Amino acid sequence: MTTQPTSNGPQPFNPIRSIRDLDIKNKVLFLRLDLNVPLSGPDADGHRKVEDDTRIREAIPTVKHAIERGAKVVIASHLGRPDGKRDPAFSLEPVAGHLAELLGQEVTLADDSVGEGIQMMVKTLRSGQVLLLENLRFHPGEEANDPAFVRELATLCEVYVTDAFGTAHRKHASTYGLPAISPVRGMGFLVEKEINFLDQLLEKPAKPFYAVLGGSKVTDKIRTIETLLKRVDGLVIGGAMAHAFWAAQGDTVPAGAKQPKPADIEAARKIIKLVREKEIPLLVPADTNLGFDIGPKSIQKFCELLANAKTIFWNGPLGWFEKPEYAVGTFEVAKFISTLPALKVVGGGDTVSAIKQSGHAEGFSHLSTGGGAVLEFLENESLPGIEIIKNISKVQATQPFITG
Repeated sequence: MTTQPTSNGPQPFNPIRSIRDLDIKNKVLFLRLDLNVPLSGPDADGHRKVEDDTRIREAIPTVKHAIERGAKVVIASHLGRPDGKRDPAFSLEPVAGHLAELLGQEVTLADDSVGEGIQMMVKTLRSGQVLLLENLRFHPGEEANDPAFVRELATLCEVYVTDAFGTAHRKHASTYGLPAISPVRGMGFLVEKEINFLDQLLEKPAKPFYAVLGGSKVTDKIRTIETLLKRVDGLVIGGAMAHAFWAAQGDTVPAGAKQPKPADIEAARKIIKLVREKEIPLLVPADTNLGFDIGPKSIQKFCELLANAKTIFWNGPLGWFEKPEYAVGTFEVAKFISTLPALKVVGGGDTVSAIKQSGHAEGFSHLSTGGGAVLEFLENESLPGIEIIKNISKVQATQPFITG
């Protein structure tokens, strides 16, 4: 994805530079990752372990590239919701140990993310070394995008690179404020991959293009669905979302199942109207396992529609897959889609987990690390954390990195 002019003549300009195109040798590279991974409860000694390292593994190629190119790597991330206060339960200590194992080298964990002590640690970094800052959200300035906190982070940054697609929809200090004042900025390999796959859904996707949508609330996805309806050739609805469509169509929702709220029913009615206007198929479960999974008739109908797909976007499981008795629908549809010769993109943490549990993840083109970020990208065709790293004609501020 090299985009800058070369001596061989002008090349197509891309507004976002990849880390491979940046001069990072002997530079302090502020690498914003999304290491917000699930942790186990504390053991007898109070230690926690990483339970799902997908997001860490996805970041490894970028980190290794930075190390091999001789950067002084400063990694920053958040973990959970400590609400701007230091909380040992949300420490990145377990992540640091796991990251070191995957990299095969030492990763130093700082005891904070800003301050004079952290500045001294950064100044003593040698090329190829890795420093992981403590949880950014231990400071209220992170989520508030506080200018003072941004300036403190800027003292740790000569080159800014984000590989945190999962948080690119947030205008936080490390994802928006810092890159805004960093003259040299770009994206890592994960963000590059995410954009490349999602762009294919927005820019002339191969037809037929179907969206498979599950989860719970229709209102949470209404704007994304409206955007998708401009492009898709059919919608498949499952999960608790289907209950709102049943109610909108006058069908009965099983007594023990989640009852849709009036706003969700109204949103479902709006989608039904839009689908009819476009004259495209809308599949809602025709049978159900107590309202917690789609039944065999629905599985068959869903697969029949998807059989000729050239592009599929899937967000939201089709049932309560965490329980084996209600995982059949999601797993069977995942198995079928995995065999299709199509572009198959999955977004949403629960959906990715479901497909991995089904054992058919290898049959999908891309499992996104973003949840809400994926939906917002499709809805707005970009994200704040992506827009801010684009190259613009004027540098918004001078680089305040402390030297000497």
